[in-house]
Parts: sequence; structure tokens; C-alpha cells
Amino acid sequence: MNFFEHQDQARQNTKQLMGLFGLAIAGMILSIYAVVVIALLDGGAGGWWRPEVLFLVSLGTLAVVGSGSAYKILQLRQGGMAVAENLGGRLVNLQTRDPREQTLLNVVEEIAIASGTPIPAVYLLEYEPGINAFAAGYTPNDAVIGVTRGCLEHLDRDELQGVIAHEFSHILNGDMRLNIQLIGVLQGILLIYIIGRVFLRSAGSSRRRSRREKGNGIVFIGLALMGIGGVGLLCGRLIKSAVSRQREFLADASAVQFTRNPSGISSALKKLGGFIEGSRIDSPKAEEASHLFFGNALSPSFFLNELFATHPPLEERIQRLDNFAGQTTPLPKRKSSTQARGRTANALVNKGGVMGFQSAGAVKPPGASPIRPGVAPINVAPEQIVQQVGTADPEHLTYAHAFLSKMPEQLRAAIRNRQGALAVIYGLLLDSKAEIREKQLDLLRQSESVEFADKVSHLSQYLQKLAQRTHLVLLDLTIPALRTSTPQQYIQLFNQIKELVRADGVLSLSEYVMQLILYRRLKPYFSQDKDLQIKYTKIEQIWLDCVTLLSALARIGQTSPDAIAYAFRSGLFCLPGAGSQDLPKEPRRCSLQEIGQSLNRLELAAPKLKQAVVDACAHTVLVDNEVTNREAELLRAIVIALNCPIPPFLEKTK
Repeated sequence: MNFFEHQDQARQNTKQLMGLFGLAIAGMILSIYAVVVIALLDGGAGGWWRPEVLFLVSLGTLAVVGSGSAYKILQLRQGGMAVAENLGGRLVNLQTRDPREQTLLNVVEEIAIASGTPIPAVYLLEYEPGINAFAAGYTPNDAVIGVTRGCLEHLDRDELQGVIAHEFSHILNGDMRLNIQLIGVLQGILLIYIIGRVFLRSAGSSRRRSRREKGNGIVFIGLALMGIGGVGLLCGRLIKSAVSRQREFLADASAVQFTRNPSGISSALKKLGGFIEGSRIDSPKAEEASHLFFGNALSPSFFLNELFATHPPLEERIQRLDNFAGQTTPLPKRKSSTQARGRTANALVNKGGVMGFQSAGAVKPPGASPIRPGVAPINVAPEQIVQQVGTADPEHLTYAHAFLSKMPEQLRAAIRNRQGALAVIYGLLLDSKAEIREKQLDLLRQSESVEFADKVSHLSQYLQKLAQRTHLVLLDLTIPALRTSTPQQYIQLFNQIKELVRADGVLSLSEYVMQLILYRRLKPYFSQDKDLQIKYTKIEQIWLDCVTLLSALARIGQTSPDAIAYAFRSGLFCLPGAGSQDLPKEPRRCSLQEIGQSLNRLELAAPKLKQAVVDACAHTVLVDNEVTNREAELLRAIVIALNCPIPPFLEKTK
């Protein structure tokens, strides 16, 4: 399955979860109704069917469970950050001097760059000696990675990379949203157990004050509610087990695909199995979050352990990974569902340069220009762009490692703190013309300080030496430091960017793309709306927005009218239902603001519609098997704006 299919499946799993949850609640209502009739209404002597009692019990149960779940979901509104802090995690300082923590940050950065996801915040469970890790959040934009102290102390770099790649799979496959919802809904069932315990304690106090027989009824109700709540919790663990086991196998396999190193994650699992602390989590919140972890977070139970386990048996996971390691041929890459239309992608790595595509030698459209400066030849069919969304492979991982290792130390140090990250962003916005550049620096001297403006000017010397397509990667590297901003500083950042952009009176494509990606990456941390709801499920609802995007891509990538029209219609015919639409004869002219408005609507489209949009955009850009820097920049920005992670485009070696 590709990224979009995984997102669809995750949403289907959510619906199934709510169905199972509804059945559990219905069972609890009937059980509580029976208890009330027996304890308070003469043991059913007046008849078992009491509709008014059933109504009151149903209302009360739904109110209790609903309020318990709503309270927990509200607690987790901050997404992965709330989960990590609930488990006792502390945010790893970006400027840490601990070599183990620095290695952890480097590994997370590499896999994030390789997969095209925002770099997650990294939390350390300082007082957890077991070997374990987790990913939590609603979307890739607000995800966090958490690891235990045991992970850092007992795993080498390859093993740690395997574990982190496993967690990134949960981010990319849409598992996190479902996992957080599980924590929320099961809290409501737990509240029934807690109320039963309160009843029991209350009955004990009342019996000391009075020996009336009524106290026995309260004791019975308390014990019954505790029993019903306990059974509900067992049902909850069964639900967690059913949901998470197969996802763990998938995450293991994805980690191998990312790193092409089965021995890394396999060795980590073997260490976990032979370690006295295992993967146990001591936090009192471990039960509610047990399904999030890399390994089984709970101590083995003597009763039906295999039935309620949230993870597959350790031996089975290791055996599957060792079978991968025993292969003598490279593992196959994920193939396109429409492979017959093009060759399999062969991304090659240029460790020191810009990343692009190699030519597949397809026929060029009418009026297409010969290969021009700033244009990279390609070796990938347009439909395979869809397959690259939400994936990573060793070539991308090698690229990410090389990029980070070759980054000038001045830039490396700057992105580790908020002020430095701001200086990098403003440095990327400095104009190449001396007079406009000086005007921008004057604005910074007035709004910030002379020292800060000098720092921006100094860093710009290193930024000018970077290839243009690496700017988006560098932009992503600033995000962790920028998340430490206050809401007021967040607003000030975008106000300052607008002022710098206005210095020359023109909003360029690269300036627009920077603002778009920064906004998408940072918005989840400064907005209460973490989990965007699907609003559009039919292509007709977003048709004009698709026309806007394809028009922009066609006009940016081509020069002659014939080539522009050909590219536009190539993308348009990839959209579902194109045959039944009134197709425009030529692409429309649209502003960058109109593109932004269309992207805001498309962000709310169903995953399958997003897949169609990405596929159409790819066909528009790659119809002539050439991709300009501007095309690549806008295409990747569009995919990111749709909340779809896409790896950097790799350029062939010479």
C-alpha cells in the first residue's frame, strides 16, 4: 500500500474502533442495568423490564464514559507533546552536549530528511531503564519521538537507527492518530471502575455510621461497577491488541525498507529480549499508552498474556527480520500500482550536490524545449511520485547523512537555537541585489538589533553557497528550534518575513514557498485544531482548485504555448472523472495567493483525492521528463502543503 492507502486504512480502523467501543458501552449499560434492578429494585421481583430505569442507566453511563473520554482527549489536545510529558519525558535540548543525546538527535534528523517529514520533537524518558521507544501525535506535523534512557545506554547507532525508523513508520502509516484516540476512549471505561471504587469506599464509611441493610446494596453496586469496569478494561486491551499487532509487523518491515539494514532493528530486539529490564515502562501511565511503544511496555501477565499483548511475540518479530537479513539480493522497493506505465525508480545519490531526476527518454511534447540550465534529467515515471510519498530508502538516508555532515559548522550551530534559526530563515530571504539586500538588513536593524542583522548577513555568506533545492531541507532543520517560540513570537516571525519580502515589491515563488512550508510546519504547535477533519470527498468539490494548481505548474515549467497546454492537459486527464467535466481549453492565469487558497481547501480533501491531485501534479511537471528548480520547488511545496511527506528529489551522479 502507498501513503494515501495507509491513511485511508487508518481512518477505517478508527471507524472500527468506534464500533467496538460502542459495543463495549452497550454491554456495560445492560450489565449496570441488571445490577441496579437486582440491588435496588427487589431483585427484579416487580419485573425485569423497567424502561425508565434503562433510560436513566443509559443516560448516566453515556455521561460518565463520555465525560471521561472527553476529558482525556482534551488533555491530549497538544498531541504527541502531551503524551510524552504524561509519560514523564523531557524534551531533549537541541544544544545538548551529551554525546548519546546528540547521536539520537542526528539519527532523528537524518530519517526525517530522508522521508520528507517534519523533524519531530525528541523526548527522553530519563528514568526508564528498559529498551523502548514510541511515536505520538495526530499528524506528522505535530509528531514526537520518545526514547527511554535504556535505548541510549544499550543500543549502538545502527540499532538505534532501526528503532527510530520503526517509529517513523508509525508516523508515516497514520497509526499515531488512532493510537491517541485509543487512549482517550478507553479512559471513559476506566472511569466506571473508579466510580465503583468510590461507591465501595462510601459504603464502608456509611456502614460504620449505620447498620442499615441499604449499605449492603451500595457495596454490591460498588463491587459490580468495579467488576464491569474491569471487564471493560480487558475489552479495551483486546481492542488495543487487535489494532496494534499487525501494525508492529508493518513498522518492522518499513524500518528495513528505510535503512536496508535488517540486522539493526533485529539486533535491537535481541538485546531487548536478553536484557533484564526488557522493554518494561515503569510509569503509572504505561497501561494507557502501552500500544504506542516499540516493545511490550507492560510486565508479562500470568493470565492470558498472549491474548492481551499489544505486540507480537518477540521471537516471531526477530525471526521475520532475520529472514530479511538472510537474503542475498537487495530487498525490492515498493512498486507502483501502475508499473506498466513506467520503469521502476532508480534514485542515485550525489553526496555533494543538488538532488533531481535522471531522464527516462520518453517522447517530448510538442514545443518542449531542449534541456536548459537549471533543469535536471529524470529517470522516474510520473505516477511513481505517488509511491515516493510517505516512504524513505537508503539512498535518501545516505543523502541526508551527507548533507548534515557537509553542512558548515556555522549553520549547524545556528539551527540549534531559536535566534540562530531565525537568522537562517531571514538569510535565505536576502535579495541578491545589493540595494534591496541593504534595505532588508536595515529593516532587521530597526526591528531586531544591529548585532542580529550582522549575524544574518554573516550566515548569508554560507547560505549563498548552498544549492537552491537544499533550501527546503535547511528550512526543515530550523523547525525544532522555532517550536520553542511563544505565540507572540510566532506571529512576529511571519510579520517580519512579510516585511523582508515587501522590500523589492515582488513576491517570488521561492519566497512564497518558504512562507507556505513554514506555516504548515509550525501551525500545529500554535493552533488548537490539531486533527483536520475531511471536508471534501468528491472530485467535483475541488475541481476548480485542481485546475488552479495544474495551471500554475504548467506555466512555471514550460515556455511555449503548445508545451504549456500539453502539460496542463496531461495533468488534467489524470484526475478522476475528467471525462465528465467541462475541461478548460487552456490553463488559467492565477496568482500565488490563489494557489494558497486552493491548497487550503485541498488540505481538507480525502486521502484518495489527495493521491489523485499529487498524481496529476506529477504528470504536469514530468510530462517532458525535465524538471526545473522552480518546478521541483513548487511540486514539493504542494505535496507538503497537503500534509503529505515527500523525500527530497535525488539528482543523478555524473
